[in-house]
Order: sequence, then C-alpha cells, then structure tokens
Amino acid sequence: MSFAPERIEQWPLARLHPYARNAKQHDADQVAKIAASMAEFGWTVPCLVGEDGELIAGHGRVLAATQLGLTEAPVIVLGHLTEAQRRAYRIADNRLAESPWDEALLSAELNDLLAEDFELSLVGFSDGELDKLLAYVAEDDGD
Repeated sequence: MSFAPERIEQWPLARLHPYARNAKQHDADQVAKIAASMAEFGWTVPCLVGEDGELIAGHGRVLAATQLGLTEAPVIVLGHLTEAQRRAYRIADNRLAESPWDEALLSAELNDLLAEDFELSLVGFSDGELDKLLAYVAEDDGD
C-alpha cells in the first residue's frame, strides 16, 4: 500500500468545499438520515479532502454536520492523489461500497435490534423497507 493516513485532523467546516462536479446526490431525506446517524453514533468516518480543502469523500456527512449545527469535521488529507485520482476515487468510494444484502441475516439482525427497543429508523431503511425486512421469510429452495 502506498499510503496510510498518519493522522485525523479537525478542520472547520468553513474550510471544506464540495467538488463542483460531484455525481453522488444527497437529497434532504438522506441528509436527515445521515444527521440522525451521526447524532446517535457520533462522527465515525472522517471526510477525505485534498490539501486545498476540496472534498473527495464525505459530502453527505458535511451537509449533515451543517444541519446539526456542528462547526468542525474530522478529515484525512489525501495530498498524495493526483487530480485524476481524486476524481476517480470519488466515484469508486461510492460505487465500491455497493453490494447486495443477505436478507435472512439482515432480517434476523433487525428483528434482534427491534426486540432490544433500538430505534430502527437510524439504520437508513425506509419504513416500508423495514416492514418488508422484518417480515422476511426465506424462500423454500425445494430441499
């Protein structure tokens, strides 16, 4: 590996600025969900930025932090990336995180959290998705 961050820094939100051509969209509902998650769990994933303060990853977290009235963000400076690498990483960061769910395991985990009276709205699924997942029954595979 050519790079591992040496430290996480605290930067004022005013020092950060979004990438003008960021293709990942963050609607008000998603930002509200990110904000609720941050309020419950804390700021668990630092923003990735260039030395100039341009966001590489963390646009939604910065919007949520602003909504929460926060003034600082944890950041990791990725000064080693070229401009092309920064642009490509923005896409890769979002795309590579996408993967299917094991619905049986997800349903079991959600049902266990529900039994512990955990507020399931904090995990990011809509009410309709939660209803479906909580009622999930594995398909009979014929065995």
